[in-house]
Amino acid sequence: MKKDFISIADFSVDEIDEIFQISLRLKKELKEEKEHQILKNKTLAMIFEKPSLRTRVTFETGMVQLGGHAIYLSPADIQLGKRESIPDVSQNLSRWVDCIMARTFEHSTVTELAKNASIPVINALSDLEHPCQILADFLTIIEHKGKLDGLTFAYVGDSNNVCNSIILFSALHGINLRIASPEGYEPDTSVLDKAHKIQTKNFELNVVNEPEPAVNGVDVIYTDVWASMGKENEKKERLKIFADFQINAELISKAKKDVIILHCLPAHRGEEITDEVIDGPHSVVLDEAENRLHTEKALLVKLLKAA
Repeated sequence: MKKDFISIADFSVDEIDEIFQISLRLKKELKEEKEHQILKNKTLAMIFEKPSLRTRVTFETGMVQLGGHAIYLSPADIQLGKRESIPDVSQNLSRWVDCIMARTFEHSTVTELAKNASIPVINALSDLEHPCQILADFLTIIEHKGKLDGLTFAYVGDSNNVCNSIILFSALHGINLRIASPEGYEPDTSVLDKAHKIQTKNFELNVVNEPEPAVNGVDVIYTDVWASMGKENEKKERLKIFADFQINAELISKAKKDVIILHCLPAHRGEEITDEVIDGPHSVVLDEAENRLHTEKALLVKLLKAA
């Protein structure tokens, strides 16, 4: 029976831990220049409605490194729901390829692709979640902190798709999570309700409207752009509303001395994060970006049952 990865909640704690183990093994073997044919003769269809650097390069490179092949489908190639219905696209691709990856505006697009596909479907980003990013994020934290248990994590900024997936991951793994967002930009209650339903360990979540209480004494600080793709028309207003939520040297001084700083990128330097911080000694954003490759390779291996 096929398995999809639409939400971080689609996988159990054990399944996520397995992905981390596969990621670390594949990362080590890549550095050793070990060649793989794990996904020989497998093809990934990559559907993009949004621009991409990390998602396209890591998925495409990952398939090549595993002995498979990836096909890039731009917005003009398919025009989902316009030139052709989502079910028709999904069912046709199911006859030709082995897996579908989609980076879309609406979450319903990914869920409809999955509903009509007979092959695995991966959510590479939607307006509701960004589960692939979160796998890379927490693998990076494990590498730098050696564990997840007992860590305190602060997310500062817009409670967007990345924040939603962080909440769900934290609920599954029992992370002590603090979220700092301006009033009116807090996490959606439906996401919080889902988190409490799937939690398997003690899960602490505190939502505040100021950044300082959130970052005080934390191990990890995460931020993202204040106006995600699709919300560019709100940017001018958001720059004013989020002005006090910038990750800068003064703010991270409130955290632990060995705090690490994450950002899913692309970053709007000088807005949600300063050059001094993102290029500084606490930043692990390039490790985080690299780990997109390794965790996506592991995800592909798992979903295609080739581990």
